[in-house]
Amino acid sequence: MRKSVAKLLLPVVFAIAAVATTAWAAHADGREDMSIMAQTPPMGWNSWDAWGETINEAQFRDTVTWFHNHLQPYGWEYVVIDEGWFARHPENPAGHQDYDLGRNGRYRPAVDRFPSAAKGRGFAPLAGWVHFLGLKFGIHIIRGIPRQAVGENLPIAHSHFHAAEAADTSDICSWNSDTYGVRDNRAGQAYYDSLFRLYASWGVDFVKVDCISNPWHGAEIAMIHRAIQRSGRAIVLSLSPGPTPLADAAAAAANAEMWRISDDMWDLWSRPAGAPRFPQVLRNQFPLVAAWQPWAAAGHWPDADMLPFGYLGPHPGWGQPRQTRLTDDEVRTMMTLWAMARSPLFIGANLLRMDAFTENTLTNPEVISVDQFSQNNHPVVQTANTVVWMADAPEHQGNYIALFNLSDQPQTVTATWQQLGIVYGKCPVRDLWQRRELGYNTQVSAPLAPHASALFQAQHP
Repeated sequence: MRKSVAKLLLPVVFAIAAVATTAWAAHADGREDMSIMAQTPPMGWNSWDAWGETINEAQFRDTVTWFHNHLQPYGWEYVVIDEGWFARHPENPAGHQDYDLGRNGRYRPAVDRFPSAAKGRGFAPLAGWVHFLGLKFGIHIIRGIPRQAVGENLPIAHSHFHAAEAADTSDICSWNSDTYGVRDNRAGQAYYDSLFRLYASWGVDFVKVDCISNPWHGAEIAMIHRAIQRSGRAIVLSLSPGPTPLADAAAAAANAEMWRISDDMWDLWSRPAGAPRFPQVLRNQFPLVAAWQPWAAAGHWPDADMLPFGYLGPHPGWGQPRQTRLTDDEVRTMMTLWAMARSPLFIGANLLRMDAFTENTLTNPEVISVDQFSQNNHPVVQTANTVVWMADAPEHQGNYIALFNLSDQPQTVTATWQQLGIVYGKCPVRDLWQRRELGYNTQVSAPLAPHASALFQAQHP
């Protein structure tokens, strides 16, 4: 096919895909099989760490194209537009961003930033294009109902209720006052039902709901879960930010596929004494992921947050544009810990400015396999400066063992088969980061630089 003809046909193909997505959601006569969602920890990209609220359609399409070519072959699947996609002027302070609000009190994509959303099509054309590439499309929302919708008492779609009946005007997010909380009543449920019916019609596969898990808003989370079940579409629910209370772990697992276990994770190893508690730092994630490990299972995953690797810009959600502050050793440590804890993996970098080291870190298939398919994951050693994790490899292929040096000084970390409970004698050992065989051993050991780690597989005979 000549290039000029192919170029003309591509928009038609993408339009057909978008129409098919919308039509399926609108006319589904039964619920999609929800049980298959997030059988392994979701893997994807989210716009927040690089673009903040400012990403537009052209930037998103360029990013997704790179993602499709470079990360999708390794199992990366979700592409998520984070906060502010409905703001016409996201560069302005909150309250002055000029939101695009529909007649039923639901935010719509700002068409000057997302032109394919014109004529009431919402994100359906963009989601259709994402699906055409074999990927899944996600968005971010703040919990609740827009204050403007409540002020105008707009009708709630597909119901006889109005916004004022659904809103809890005493409940306002502490860091974003654009919405009110939603009451646990029929009007509130009708609002969330209408919201997720709309997202299903757009072809949305993933929704990150913010300002909902800390403090824990159990009633709203249950309403959102029911709304997804009623939408007719399998939509992964991600709750944010943390720390989600450990006491609410059972409710989190019953209602969501992912929930944040900490505040926002950024590119810092440690927090100086007296520094603000925000953001979360890497060193402090070790006890948290250990505490949440019993709840990591198919269909529900404690989320250690995004991977702030690579270039964070042009408009990162926190701080100034920059190459990640994490050293190469710290990047590998973060990826190793997330993999051993089976956390969801979401890269936050500007993929259009990807460096070779970061790309190689994200595309090591053996490390990804640990995150996706390991079992019985748990820490064996946890001291002030040394952590050792182990897990079962799939198909009876032995054990994964991770060694971590939390110290600011170099140290050699060793774990013997006796310490790990491995009953075999000498086993062949493989270094998963170096991707090389180390021969038969009765232990794993590595001289580690400050904040560095190592990841091995002991292959049982």
